[in-house]
Amino acid sequence: MKIKLAILLLFSGFSMLSQEQLSLENLNDFRDPGNNWKIVGDVVADRNITVHTHQDPEPINLSKKEKRRQKKSKETVHPIHIEPGTGVLFNDYSFTQKDHLLSQWEHGDIKLEMEILIPNGSNSGIYLQGRYELQIKDSWGILNPTSYDFGGIHRNWEEEPSKKFLGITPLSNPAKAPGLWQKIKIHFEAPKFNDSGEKIANAKFVSVTLNGVLIHSNVEVPLPTGGPISTEETAMGPLMIQGDHGPMAFRNINYQLLKESQVTLSDLSYITYKGDFKGLEELEGAVASEKQSGELIDINVVHEEDRYGITYTGKINIPEADDYLFSIGYTGGIDFSLDGKTIATNNSSDAQENLEKTVSLNAGEHVFTLTNIKNAGWRAPRLGLSIATASTNHKKFHVYDSYPPDISSVSPILVNAEATPRMLRGFVSFKGNEERLSHTIGLGTPEGINFVYDMGAENLIGMWRGAFVDATPMWHSRGNGSFKPNGAVQWTFLNQPLAELADLQSPFPKTGSAPDFKSNGYTMDPVNGLPIFKYTYKGVEVENKIYPNDKNTHLINEVSFSQTGKPNWYYKIASGKAKKLADGSFDVDNHQFYVKVLSGQEPILREVNDEAEIIIPVDGSTIKYEIIW
Repeated sequence: MKIKLAILLLFSGFSMLSQEQLSLENLNDFRDPGNNWKIVGDVVADRNITVHTHQDPEPINLSKKEKRRQKKSKETVHPIHIEPGTGVLFNDYSFTQKDHLLSQWEHGDIKLEMEILIPNGSNSGIYLQGRYELQIKDSWGILNPTSYDFGGIHRNWEEEPSKKFLGITPLSNPAKAPGLWQKIKIHFEAPKFNDSGEKIANAKFVSVTLNGVLIHSNVEVPLPTGGPISTEETAMGPLMIQGDHGPMAFRNINYQLLKESQVTLSDLSYITYKGDFKGLEELEGAVASEKQSGELIDINVVHEEDRYGITYTGKINIPEADDYLFSIGYTGGIDFSLDGKTIATNNSSDAQENLEKTVSLNAGEHVFTLTNIKNAGWRAPRLGLSIATASTNHKKFHVYDSYPPDISSVSPILVNAEATPRMLRGFVSFKGNEERLSHTIGLGTPEGINFVYDMGAENLIGMWRGAFVDATPMWHSRGNGSFKPNGAVQWTFLNQPLAELADLQSPFPKTGSAPDFKSNGYTMDPVNGLPIFKYTYKGVEVENKIYPNDKNTHLINEVSFSQTGKPNWYYKIASGKAKKLADGSFDVDNHQFYVKVLSGQEPILREVNDEAEIIIPVDGSTIKYEIIW
């Protein structure tokens, strides 16, 4: 049962089963790596120092005096610190060491995922098949990304019009601050060629997600991008990581090589019906309108927009025993059976969805029946069937017009901040799928710095850059009262951040269990139009202001108190193991985000009940800190 669930997740999301992982114990998975490539235990990059001020060569023709002056003026702190060990691939770039890195294996279609740490000002690229570059670059805080920014598909440098490719811009910029780990997932389809060697399909990025946000969907790349290993397109090629543009670190590199499915259909035929069918059982006594054979599933053969039924029968020819994922897309209602057993059903006449079911099948022929009814004039006719395994692409067994891609019955309801900040109250699921919070409020700013505040705990729980929220779940149809942040959210922690503790071994109380904790709503700050959250804890009035910093790259959290001199009071600013950096900020959770205290007492690092925290003693003075992600 667990195996089937994992395969279902493979195609409904991006999780990979039967994946390979590049061993980062050594460099044996790569072809003749240059001296700039190293296996290390960790890389710490100072987010405040641009790497190229240390890596670029010295100008020539300088006098001895000028050289001494330049050497004296250079910073003594190097921006990158390397810790020994294994598990991290590091490009120790210099002007004289800058080789690219190629995999030992070659790939065609592939699913690839990895984490990348980009130092300040650095850049690199992932070349699928060594020919199609996905840009890696420090693009933190850029509101309008181009194809040169992180996640962009790079241009080439050809001048002849027929050979020129100008690149493709990512849909948004969910890039994090330099020095933090960022996760990218790529589903790539290689170009296809006929038996004569002629290209019949372009290379395609089926999907690319950066930090959980979709930045490319079904975009074709008709030509190799700039800097390929060859401008000749082929069915197979190595993975290449660019090494000549700056230092860069990689870890958790997983991939899955995909092959074309050998599943086929045979003996396909259909029967169509006309009538007001409200349930699938009503087809049993219905008179057929037409009986025909076919090659692929095509809902258009009913020659009706609505009030119809159709039943397809045929054989599915399975080449080898495996777990097979069946995806059935439709409008109306469906029943799909295999070898006389119902696999997927929805006894409706007006639904619209894509059902996915996984079945373990032996090699050989398997008889199937697919029945579809529709009695919903507001929906277009749709019917499609595709089959996949963990190691094969989806193979479609329907004509394009029968089930076009990206069919959605709901236009998204997006809320954005324009000239003034926007606020939206509703339910939010912490970390997307964990605890559902009922007293949350989302804040969007014109600068594109957004956050979610839990008024039940008076706590900043998440923040992101870019667009504000998707309110479709809240406002479509009857709605469920929730909204979704429309970006890569950096979540913090649950429950109230302020508490009186018996000692430093005591945990913070859960929301609702602390006495004398009362929310007092909020007032609006006339300066920036953002709310000032107010609450009372044990008779002390507290005000919480959250606003973008001057450069609009991250948030400042400012907490003030009406009284001083409260002993054993603490305020939590982060949850997760932390390490203090040279500039006084803290690196939290192994390069996931930073916090930096601007005012208040000296922070304390502690671990309680297996949870690491950064807390600040409360003496009544204002606590002010930055959250940088």
